[in-house]
Amino acid sequence: MAATAEVCDANPQLIVSGELRALHPVFQIYGRRQVFSGPIVTLKVFEDNVLVRSFLEERGNGRVLVVDGGGSMRCAILGGNPVQQAQNNGWAGIVVNGCIRDVEEINGCDIGVRALGPHPMKANKKGMGEKQVPITIAGTRIWDGEWLYADTDGILVSKMELSI
Repeated sequence: MAATAEVCDANPQLIVSGELRALHPVFQIYGRRQVFSGPIVTLKVFEDNVLVRSFLEERGNGRVLVVDGGGSMRCAILGGNPVQQAQNNGWAGIVVNGCIRDVEEINGCDIGVRALGPHPMKANKKGMGEKQVPITIAGTRIWDGEWLYADTDGILVSKMELSI
């Protein structure tokens, strides 16, 4: 995968049209895979991780789960066990607009994870949320089925798969 900075430099017309968007730089980098990409699956939850876990129990097939956790800094909606499952099930990465926990365990996994930060408290388990709906995180509207490209310079979302 080409660096996100190179993708931006090579595609000014896609940026102007809104087909290629950069998320605001608010995410911390976790996991062993600093560079990842894939088709997006969206999820909207708030301080509840039941749907997050259920998605990551499915085959990932190189997809990226993008979770709008409402930006909550009051608990973690992703922990080490689901991330290990995601790695084993072939997910390319997980982006969480919220917090994670079990950072050392997650950093040992061969998967890309982005989150706002760590938090030791666990989430609720009520199963509330919405699957595969448009979400807005880090200043960017994201639709299920779009493509995500992440590296140490940032995160890009594209309407279509880019040949990079």
